[in-house]
Parts: sequence; structure tokens; C-alpha cells
Amino acid sequence: MSTQSELENAILEKLSTVIDPETGVDVVRMRLVQDICFVSPDQITYTFRPSSPLCPLAATLALDILQAIAEVPGISAQRVTVVDYIQADQLTEMLNSIYGPSEKINSN
Repeated sequence: MSTQSELENAILEKLSTVIDPETGVDVVRMRLVQDICFVSPDQITYTFRPSSPLCPLAATLALDILQAIAEVPGISAQRVTVVDYIQADQLTEMLNSIYGPSEKINSN
């Protein structure tokens, strides 16, 4: 069983492999993923902040982030909140329907 600290390190390591195609820099260094919070030992919430409010690759990048976190052993569910993006609410809803069903994680 992994500790929360080990899981968080594993998440950040996995996220460092997700590269923003416009900049060539990983999402950790760009600070596009923030506020990782464990709501249970195997479930997390976090914020995704695209590099601009009109980022043309926000959905693709967000899906890459979700997939990377889903591949971390020990994480069974995730909920993302998209902020500072023109269609943040719609993108948040779409992403959470894929990897973060509301039955698994309480958003409060």
C-alpha cells in the first residue's frame, strides 16, 4: 500500500510525461495542474488551468492529464475542475463523466 506522499509523487512523475504540444514543456513545469487533494486514500481532486482562456488544445491536453493520472497504481477515481477557460464548465463536465463519476467522489 502506498502512502499519500508516495501517490502524490507518482502522480507528479506521471504528469511530467504529459507535454503541452504548443510549448514542448510538461504540465507540471507549466503549473497547469494544481491543488491536488486526496479525498480518500485512492481518490483525488485537482484543478486544470489551461495556458490561456482560448487554448485550442485544452480538451486534448486535459484528456492526456486524465489518462496519465488514471495510469497511476493506487488511484481509483479523480475529479477535475477546469478554471480560467472560456468553456470551463462544459469541459469540466465532460472530463468528469469520463474519469470522475460523481458517485465516486463528492465534489464538496
